Order: sequence, then C-alpha cells, then structure tokens
Amino acid sequence: MRNRIAGILGLNLFFFSRFCEPVSIARFRRWKARIGAGSTYRGRTAKLLGAAILCVLANGCNFRREASGPSIEFTRVPPASEGGPDKLDIIEGKVIGGRPGQQLVLYARSGVWWVQPLVNDAFTLIRQDGKWINSTHLGTEYAALLVEPGYHPESTLSALPSTGGSVAAVTVVPGGSTNNPISKTLFFSGYEWRIRDAPSDRGGGNNYNASNAWTDANGALHLRIAKAGDDWTCAEVTLTRSFGYGTYTFVVKDTSQLEAAAVFTMFTWDYSGTDQNHREMDVEITRWGDSTTSKNAQYIVQPFYVPENSTRFSAPSGELTHTFHWEPGRLSFRTVRGSDAGSKTGLVAEHVFTSGVPVPGVESARINLYVFRFSKEPPHREAEVVIEKFEYLP
Repeated sequence: MRNRIAGILGLNLFFFSRFCEPVSIARFRRWKARIGAGSTYRGRTAKLLGAAILCVLANGCNFRREASGPSIEFTRVPPASEGGPDKLDIIEGKVIGGRPGQQLVLYARSGVWWVQPLVNDAFTLIRQDGKWINSTHLGTEYAALLVEPGYHPESTLSALPSTGGSVAAVTVVPGGSTNNPISKTLFFSGYEWRIRDAPSDRGGGNNYNASNAWTDANGALHLRIAKAGDDWTCAEVTLTRSFGYGTYTFVVKDTSQLEAAAVFTMFTWDYSGTDQNHREMDVEITRWGDSTTSKNAQYIVQPFYVPENSTRFSAPSGELTHTFHWEPGRLSFRTVRGSDAGSKTGLVAEHVFTSGVPVPGVESARINLYVFRFSKEPPHREAEVVIEKFEYLP
C-alpha cells in the first residue's frame, strides 16, 4: 500500500516539476512541512494529494493559455445588418497574448467578407494594453485576424483564413453578440447620429450619458452637461456616415453663457486615421478654464500644439453659423452671425489652413459638450447648447 501511494506521489511530483515549477513546487514543500509529523501516514498522504490537486488547478489555466497561443476578444460589436457603403459603427476588443509587430485586420460579412474600414486603411492599431477600436461598415458577422508583420490583407474573401503561418489568431462573432448594449441614435437635420454612452479621455476624462442628447419638437439638437452626484456627465453625437471633402455647416444658438470650464466642439474624427491625427478638424467654443480671456473660440487642424495649426478668435453672443470647407491640401473655416453661412456683413472670423490638412478616410462629423478637467475654475452649474441645423454639401 505504501509503495502504491509513494508511486502516486512520485508521479505527481514529476508532473509538478514539468508544469508547476518553480512556484508550485516551493508551495508544495511548504504545504508538506505544515502537515506535520503528528498526522497519520494515510492522513498526511491524503493532504499531500490534495495539495497536488490544488497545484494542478492553480497552474492549469496558465499552462493551457500558453499552449493555445494568442487570442482576440470582442467587447463591442455593431448590430447585424446586410451593410452597405453608407453606415458606420464602432467595433472594439482586446488582443490577449499578442507579440510586438503583430497587426489586426478586421472584416465585416455582407455576402462576402469585406476588409474594414477601407481597402487602403486595412490595419487596426493595437494599443500597448492590447485593446483596439475602429470604425466598421455593418455586416451580419464580424471577424478579427491577428497577423504577422508583412501580411497583405485581401479586400474581399469568400472564406476567412485558418490559423497558421502568417495568421496567428482568428475570431468571428455574429452582429450584436456582446453584452454591451447597442448605442442609442437620434435623427437630426436628416441624418442619423449615434449618441455617446462610453467614457472619453477628452478634456482630462469625462463620463457620457445618452440622456444628455435629444432633439426637440422643432428638430433642433440639444446637448447638455448634467450634474451626476458630485460629478458631471457630458454629451456627444456622431454622424453614422462619412462624407470626406466638402462643406460642413453648423448653426448654433447662443453659447456665450457657457462657463469657463465648458467646451463645445464641432469636429471630425477617424479611429483608423492614427497617422493623420485621427483626421481631426475642430471648431471649439471654450475659454479653457480661464474666464478672463477675451478669445473664447478657435479653429484647429490637429495636432493643436503645432503653432500654425490653430487660431483663436472671439465668438460673440447670439446665433452663429460655423462652417469649414475641406478640399485637397486646404481647409477654410468661417464664422458669421445669424443662420446665413454666406453672409458678407455678419463675418465674425475666418481662417485658411494649408499645412497638415488630412486626406479623407472614414472620419465622421461629431458634436460634443464636455468639461475641461484642468480648469482653474470648475463648473458650478449645468450647461446646454442648442444646434439648430447641420448641413453637408459636397
């Protein structure tokens, strides 16, 4: 009997030395010492076997993870749809166990698999923490491929590749398959807009609540900064389409009542455009926390820290119309009083950028109202901005 038990223990110790070293063997010896000579042989043996099982359970998951290689998780999946060239949504997730240099390629299935978000912009950035996010056209299913350096994605596929060679991992999910609810949308000026409900690091970090964005009986869009306990929640809407070059117009009611810590922005943003500062171009109404400054607005083509990429001006009270005309190598901003974008008598400010102007990708127009967390003067009251009209002309 003793020989059989000793053999079992020896086999377990061999197994531990292969898969549990160095931590678990040390723990095993400590457990053995703690059992003590006062126990019966059979009792000590049972406890040692129990310790062996604990070792296997404690290390088994890690061993299987290493053996199975990298994997891809989806944390946000757009709804299932036959898709098309017009509508975009957000898709995001995380790469687990990836190596430096590996890249992510996304596909959406609409009949066949289409690379996302664009044929000439087919890779999605993987952050240092493994997380990734991008825009995608809609499909019935969504796929993510973790690929080795030098991989050349096909624009369309009838079937996805298998794992092996230059493909390190493949994950496929049906549309709308994550636990995260699909973002709410609203219709404004004839277009569908997605309402932000996820936190953002813009302004130093803010939370967003879908109830802070709505349209009224006249069709105007309302954005609000609302009190939430000891903090604030903000508002943002995103156009679900990408237009590219053309003229973007925003007619906005009086913003002069905004506190110094509030920021109201009309801008473009592209998750995939990391090499072009996310194709961000902004009209911003804010004092950046300083109520003494006379200039409360600015035009920007990112990055803002390049001196020639921004210009500040004073936005007066009353209704204002802000436009920017985007064309190859040129970005022209203009602000006028009233709702007539072409007014020659109500000009407030204008500026033309010819340096750092991005080329189109899958950027979308966005409008937000948030708190500047680095303000010398924190907000004291809720804020609201009314946007009467948005217009795009090619």
